[in-house]
Amino acid sequence: METVAIGFKCFIYFCVFIIIRANDNERFNGGFNTNLDDALRFLNEYDIEAANMCFRVSSAQWAYSTNMTDYNKRRMIEEQTLQAKFDKITWKKAAEFDWAKISDPIARRQIRMLTMNNRAALSDDKYNEIYHLISEMKDLYAHVRICPYVTDFNESVSIYCDLEQNDAVKIMADSHDNLELLHVWKEWHDKSGPVMKNKFMRYVEVANQAARINGFQDASEAMQFTYESAEFEDNLAQTIHQIMPLYKELFTYVRSKLYAKYGSEIIRIDGPLPAHILGDLWGQEWGNIYDLVIPYSGHGTVDVTAELLRQGFTPLRVFQMAEEFYTSLGLKPMPPEFWRYSMIEKPNSRKVQCTASAWDFCNKMDYRIKQCTEVDMKNLIATHHEMAHIQYYLYYADQPFIYRDGANPGFHEGVANAVILSVFNPTHFYRMGLSRNRTDIYENNINFLMLMALRKVAYAPFAYVVDQWRYQIFQQGVTKMNSEWWKLRLRYQGVVPPIPRFESHFDAAAKRHIPADIPYVKYYIALLLEFQIHKAMCTAAGHTGPLHTCDIYRSREAGRVLIDILKVGKARHWQDVVKMLTRGKSDKLSAEPLLEYFEPLLEWLKQANKYEKVVGWMSNKKDVALYQPLVYSKSNRNMVDIYNLIVFSVIAYKSSLVLNI
Repeated sequence: METVAIGFKCFIYFCVFIIIRANDNERFNGGFNTNLDDALRFLNEYDIEAANMCFRVSSAQWAYSTNMTDYNKRRMIEEQTLQAKFDKITWKKAAEFDWAKISDPIARRQIRMLTMNNRAALSDDKYNEIYHLISEMKDLYAHVRICPYVTDFNESVSIYCDLEQNDAVKIMADSHDNLELLHVWKEWHDKSGPVMKNKFMRYVEVANQAARINGFQDASEAMQFTYESAEFEDNLAQTIHQIMPLYKELFTYVRSKLYAKYGSEIIRIDGPLPAHILGDLWGQEWGNIYDLVIPYSGHGTVDVTAELLRQGFTPLRVFQMAEEFYTSLGLKPMPPEFWRYSMIEKPNSRKVQCTASAWDFCNKMDYRIKQCTEVDMKNLIATHHEMAHIQYYLYYADQPFIYRDGANPGFHEGVANAVILSVFNPTHFYRMGLSRNRTDIYENNINFLMLMALRKVAYAPFAYVVDQWRYQIFQQGVTKMNSEWWKLRLRYQGVVPPIPRFESHFDAAAKRHIPADIPYVKYYIALLLEFQIHKAMCTAAGHTGPLHTCDIYRSREAGRVLIDILKVGKARHWQDVVKMLTRGKSDKLSAEPLLEYFEPLLEWLKQANKYEKVVGWMSNKKDVALYQPLVYSKSNRNMVDIYNLIVFSVIAYKSSLVLNI
């Protein structure tokens, strides 16, 4: 038997050796062409052809988004398929060069960007496979429908399970009914993730293959390569460590308020929070529970919707107000094509996608916003936000096509959100005649900072965790995808699932960015950058006083700081751009401006929490058992949360649903 075992081991080692050699043969080691003239000729051709392809795809996507017909959808898919083929051809041409030996540093960087971190290195079959896997997962996600929560079940009444994501998001935002929230949370997570789990597992395998061909250990390393910094992960880890004391104070205060609302059956006073009661389908940001946690009820709010309506604002006037904000800083007015082609209001004659978005048609003159504008504060803020993206497009338009982007993937959102810190601001609303609330009242300021913290500080650990999980899956495999997801969320967010979850579930995929192959760490980076940029603009504007009261409106000095960032695009390393922002003091991402912004709230929270036994959360075996049920022995199974099982029995009866708990 021992001889057989040794022989079997040798056979296994031989197979592994063959596989490794096969993978080594497949690895891309770079081309041999080092001729600078050839490289410059290729890059010039790419610049023209890529811009043309971008125009074609953007035009087809715009046509479908603003007129959702089957014909426009087919045309969009055709153009997207052509773009995938174009990317494949571009990679093959770029791969002919040995970029490390190109003498010109600009050409060297551009060819490196086109060659590395590109799935076009895969064989045609596998390239098409991963392209279709992602498309199929996105399609599955788009077609998720859930059943409504039914309180008065009647056998004669049919239940139509036709609620979409927007419906689920609205219920989670508006309802404070634990049973309804629990039902919607479970429905969405049960119906979104498991149907695509096998496809995602194959996607992980192929994405890792592509990364290894390009010289990376796995796809996580390829994702991080985009940031062109060996210190990238350490920098991010340092910033989340900086934020955690503020987050834990906010968490503790929110928990005490939710405990008062829902009681000990739902929340343990020193423990983590269940994900379904945070006002959001994913528990990522908590702004929708502001009414439950407001520090000083009865004091001024920041909602200016009523005043907008009283003054007779129209969607066009909202856009004009946003444009005037930017021109007051010395930035560019919107070009004629913008006003001619943008979709400012929802048309009555056709079906459209109403999600607000800014568009660059890559021809250096056509820029648009698509938005079904209503006259309210939300749309006022959204319009300023989207117009910030248009300003970015306008200023880097003269860069080569490969550099027409943010300095790193977080910069576009970081810039737009930095502007919003001045727009969604009691000081600015007062200056614009939209609010009569005094800005020097302490209670008003704490209320405002609490709302901002629920949106920004509460979001930080979630934005950090998503790609930490994704990196871990690429590195370690897919065997414990669900438990690892909740393990990270408990560690950084103090959030647990409201009911037991198993590996048959796939709760990370309840967030669209996972199946859609959209990197998420850029949103965490954007969060840091928005406060860094805001701080730099406020300093340039000569602002004195608390950072949260700064409004850069009409400051040409602040505008110059913004212009310097925008016109660079991606032509310079993002750390050089950060160094510009900090006037040479640092080239790193930092949480210090964020902490400065919320400093008055932090002091208030410390006082509010001074009698709390635990600032933060303590986890125990019961919490872990919610996502690792097998950690309990048979004798300890009574530790599983019986309350949640009873709750879902009630929901099953009321909704006549078959639940596999």
